[in-house]
Amino acid sequence: MKSILKALTVAVVIGAAPFSAAMAEQVKLGFAAEPYPPFTSPDANGKWVGWEVEFADAICKEAKLDCVITPVAWDGIIPALTSKKIDMIVGSMSITEERLKTIDFSDKYYNTPTGIIGPKDQKFDATPEGLAGKVIGVQVSTIHQAYATHYFGAKGAEIKEYQTQDEANQDLAAGRVDAVQADSIALDAFLKSEAGACCDLKGYVADDPAILGLGVGVGIRKEDGALKEKINAAIKAIRANGTYDTFSKKYFDFDVYGK
Repeated sequence: MKSILKALTVAVVIGAAPFSAAMAEQVKLGFAAEPYPPFTSPDANGKWVGWEVEFADAICKEAKLDCVITPVAWDGIIPALTSKKIDMIVGSMSITEERLKTIDFSDKYYNTPTGIIGPKDQKFDATPEGLAGKVIGVQVSTIHQAYATHYFGAKGAEIKEYQTQDEANQDLAAGRVDAVQADSIALDAFLKSEAGACCDLKGYVADDPAILGLGVGVGIRKEDGALKEKINAAIKAIRANGTYDTFSKKYFDFDVYGK
C-alpha cells in the first residue's frame, strides 16, 4: 500500500460558506490524488473540481462540517482512513462486502453501470466469451480489477493493472491493451475526450453485487457512528431539497443516483 502522496500534503479547504470553530467539526476528506473526471480533477490553477467535489461541498455544508480535501494515493486510501490520516473517503468507492470487513459506509450517493470500451475498429462484447484472449486494462485495488480477474481472467483474458484510470485509458488509446473496464461515467468522459476518439463502448458487464457492490458511499471508520449519521442525514437532505439535482445536471443528463 502506498502512503499519502508527499507532493500533495497541503490540504485545501472546500465549501464557499465559512464556518466558525464553534459551529463546525473539522474533518479530513480523502479522495484519490489522481484525476478521475468528471468526478474529481485539478483545474489549471490546481483547484480540485468535478461532480464529486460539488457533492462533498454540499454534504459538508448541510452537515455543518469544515471539510478539508486531502488527496491520497488510491491504493492507500483505506489504510489512510483506518490510521486516521483522513476521516472519510469521498472517492467513488463502491460499497462491497469485502470493504465492509474493514470500514463502514454511508448510504449510497450514486450508482452507475460498469462498462467495457475498446477500439472502434474491433467488434466484441462485454462478456467473458467476447473478451477471451484480450488484454484488459483496469485500475489496481478497484472493484473492476476484482471483477475482470474473476470473470474475464478465468476465461483466458489477460488482466493488466494500472495505478490510475488515466494510465489504463492512455494505454488503450496507444494500442497497448485491447479493452478497459471501469465505471461507465468515467469511461464516457474519456470517450468524449480527444484521446478517446479511438474507441467506443462495447457494452455493460453483467452485474454482480457481491463484487461490484451496492452503489457508491462515503467511507467512514466503523467507530465513527456519529459522523455516519450526519453524512446520511446530509445525503437525504440534499436529495430532498434539490441541491443534488442542481449540481448533477451540470454534469449528467440522467439520474446518476441510480437504482
